[in-house]
Amino acid sequence: MNTPPHPPLEGPTPTATGLSIAEPAPATDCGGALKVVAEGVPFAVRPDLRGDDGRRPVAWLDIAAPGRGITPSVRSWCACGRDLFAAGQRRALALIDDHVRHRAICPLLVSQEGKAA
Repeated sequence: MNTPPHPPLEGPTPTATGLSIAEPAPATDCGGALKVVAEGVPFAVRPDLRGDDGRRPVAWLDIAAPGRGITPSVRSWCACGRDLFAAGQRRALALIDDHVRHRAICPLLVSQEGKAA
């Protein structure tokens, strides 16, 4: 059995001897029209699966409670302009309760009620 020799695994890559220009193949069913897209390549625009559903964050509550011996802190933000900060366990718990009450009365959140449903 005689097998052809394999190209060397190391060393310079052999260069092509001549240059050729790629040309589109003529289509066989459209009277000689040129092919624009390679076969098997989807050319239709697909819908964005990560599309925007219109929802935006309006109110945020950031709680940092790192552990024993370290003071917890809370920050409450809202797109209506609310920006409150509290440090210490008692004040942090009070701000969390206040943030929940604010979400029930904020004009930006109340007007959006029912849109997501």
